[in-house]
Amino acid sequence: MKYTKKIHFLINIAMGSIFLVSFTIFQDGGWVAPESADSIKNPLKGDEQSMAEGKKLFNQMCAVCHGYKGKGNGVAAVSLNPKPANFWQESVQKQSDGAIYWKLNKGRKSMASYSYLSDEKKWQLIDYLRTFKKPK
Repeated sequence: MKYTKKIHFLINIAMGSIFLVSFTIFQDGGWVAPESADSIKNPLKGDEQSMAEGKKLFNQMCAVCHGYKGKGNGVAAVSLNPKPANFWQESVQKQSDGAIYWKLNKGRKSMASYSYLSDEKKWQLIDYLRTFKKPK
């Protein structure tokens, strides 16, 4: 009986730990850039020209998965795991430009690496992604 209580106690701790890890992973999509990425600064000013170029790139390369409105519901999203990010979510918008730049370069699973794009194009995409936020 004594060992049964200990086993149940250990199982409860293990299940609680699994829940916390799962909650953290599913809450932020489980894809976190290293802290060092936050020091990468966007050299563009986020001006109209940069955002317009970013929109063109987004529509050509990203919309099929992320949707034309950036909500993660593009036509290819149905079959993807993990699901594409919804750029309107606060959890995405609060990431630093450097973190998003890092993710564009790195890629993961169904998200291709866009390391082949010029830095300017990546920053243009990031400038455009910043337009997907609710007005204050």
